[in-house]
Amino acid sequence: MRFEKLDVWKRASRLSCQIYKETEAIQNWGFKDQITRSGLSVPSNIAEGEERETIKEKIRFLYYAKGSLGELVTQLYIGIEIGYLSKQSSMEMIKEAKEIAKIIGALIRNKESQIKEDNADYKI
Repeated sequence: MRFEKLDVWKRASRLSCQIYKETEAIQNWGFKDQITRSGLSVPSNIAEGEERETIKEKIRFLYYAKGSLGELVTQLYIGIEIGYLSKQSSMEMIKEAKEIAKIIGALIRNKESQIKEDNADYKI
């Protein structure tokens, strides 16, 4: 399946776009760069993983995407605390990030079970 057809990729892409819009006025370039990079990393790693040849590689990039979501959620909480981001929109983005992380976790488990099934087929 092409990554563009994956709902999780679409949701992660929309979240990344929202982060760019929400941080547009932030003057602290270090914070702005870090939070936009972690948000951009999620759909990028989903896409890169889907373009890989082996299931193990696909899983590795899903783990990267999931890790970037953890970074993003942390940065959103900090952005709220230091007054850079609105609490309401940030909490909505945190909720979406956590839902995307659950979907990615399920994809990882599904792909890992495929590996186990494939390995079981080769046992004598």
